[in-house]
Amino acid sequence: MTNEERYAPARRASDRGRLGRLSRERVLSTALELVDREGLSALSMRRLGAELGVEAMALYRYAASKDALLDGLVEALYLELEERLAADAGEDTDWRAGLHRIARTTYDVCLSHPQAVPLLATRLLAVPLARRPAAVLRDHERALALLRGAGFDEATASAVFRAFTAWLLGYVTVELRPVVDNPDETDPAFRLGLHRLSAKELPTLRGTAAALAQRGGPEGLAAGLDALLDSFTGGSGCGSPSAASR
Repeated sequence: MTNEERYAPARRASDRGRLGRLSRERVLSTALELVDREGLSALSMRRLGAELGVEAMALYRYAASKDALLDGLVEALYLELEERLAADAGEDTDWRAGLHRIARTTYDVCLSHPQAVPLLATRLLAVPLARRPAAVLRDHERALALLRGAGFDEATASAVFRAFTAWLLGYVTVELRPVVDNPDETDPAFRLGLHRLSAKELPTLRGTAAALAQRGGPEGLAAGLDALLDSFTGGSGCGSPSAASR
C-alpha cells in the first residue's frame, strides 16, 4: 500500500442502488418486503443492502443500528395504517365507530404483514413513549382524541385506550399464532398434529383444537371490542361515556 493510499480519506459507501439513490422510505419498504417474504430472521444490514444493490454501510444513514431498522419496520406498519385510514372515505359518526375503524384497519395491516407483527410487541416494549416513531404516536393521538372528544375524562380515556390497545394487539397475535402442524395432510387430526397432544393430560385442548384452528376474523374482533367498550359505558352500548367517567 502506498502512502497516498494509506492516508487517503476513507471511501464513503455509495447509497446509489439499482433503482437510484436511496431514501428512508425505500429502505424501510424493501426491508418490509424482505421480512414479508422470508421472515424477521432473514433481515440484516448485509442482506438488505444486497436487496437494494448497495453496500451495507450505506444503510446506516437511514437506520443507525439493527434496532433502529426494526423500529423503522414498526414505523412502516403504522404509516401503512395511516394511508389505509386516509383512503377510507367513510366518516366516523362517533367515538365507537372511530375505534372500530382503527381496529379493523390495524387488523387488515397486520394480516398483510404477519411476519412483522411480533415487532409490535417486542419493539414497543423496548422503546419509551416519547421515542416511538412519529406514526405510532399519531396513532395513539388519534384514539385518545376520539375518547376525549366524546367526553371521557383523562383517567377514563387512558383506561379505555389501554384496554383497546391490549384487546386489539392481543387479538391479532392470537389470530396469527400457527395452529396447523402439517399443511400437507388432508386428515384433520394429522393436519393439526393431534397425535402430539396427550389425550390423558390435554383432553379439553385436543377436543377444542379444531375450533381453535379457525380464525375469529374481523367479526370476532368487533364483538370483543364492543363488549370491552360496553364495560366503560355501563353496558348501554349507546356510545356515550358512563356517568363515572364524566
